[in-house]
Amino acid sequence: MKKEEFILQSKQSKEILIDVTYNQNIFNKKVIIFSHGFKGFKDWGPFNKIAYHFALNGFFFLKLNFSHNGTNSKNPVDFVDLDAFGNNNFSIELDDLSTVIDWLLENKKFEKQIDRSNVSLIGHSRGGAISILKSIEDKRINRVISWAAPSDLLNRLPKQDKLQKWKIDNVLYVFNGRTKQNMPLYFQFYKNCMKNKSKLNLKMMLNKIQIPQLIIHGSNDSTVLIKDAYLLKEWNNNAQLV
Repeated sequence: MKKEEFILQSKQSKEILIDVTYNQNIFNKKVIIFSHGFKGFKDWGPFNKIAYHFALNGFFFLKLNFSHNGTNSKNPVDFVDLDAFGNNNFSIELDDLSTVIDWLLENKKFEKQIDRSNVSLIGHSRGGAISILKSIEDKRINRVISWAAPSDLLNRLPKQDKLQKWKIDNVLYVFNGRTKQNMPLYFQFYKNCMKNKSKLNLKMMLNKIQIPQLIIHGSNDSTVLIKDAYLLKEWNNNAQLV
């Protein structure tokens, strides 16, 4: 089994750290591209074991750190760049995913290793919603799998009183229970959401989906509730829900 790491440049000239796991002795492998969630990173929890499992079963598995997730190539599992984290938004993550897809499908290094006509996106939590949106706008994607994904990217934005304070202060803080850090979100995040609210509307966008969709969700998930999975299924009755 082979694992390689690469650093790409995002459209905002930030690093996108990726790794690929695959069996060199199998050619024309189906491709999986994996996206982490909010306050996440590509090496969190079971993600490396998942990559190895898929590679063991003949897939080419790529996972990435979004360029503004707060880590960097020297510190891939620590949030050392909180300014980048604060300047992240959904448009940047969609752009990062495009950069990664372009890089992989145009890379001569992997032309015998991958089947460019068989590409799946998988995303965990917020990465699942990003993967769904990207799969609808990018016709090179053949199927999409979301794992504990929210059905609405905008419903957790602050209400009017907190929104006004956010606008005045230009920052609100999200506590990370794992690292005990107060992580900033700058007001640009809200402005980007409002500017792109139609494009980020999963209910509306799922009317356009034309590829197989799998929705995976734990019934006891306390962060993203199971009702989100049922809503995603309701908006695409052809989707499979597990």
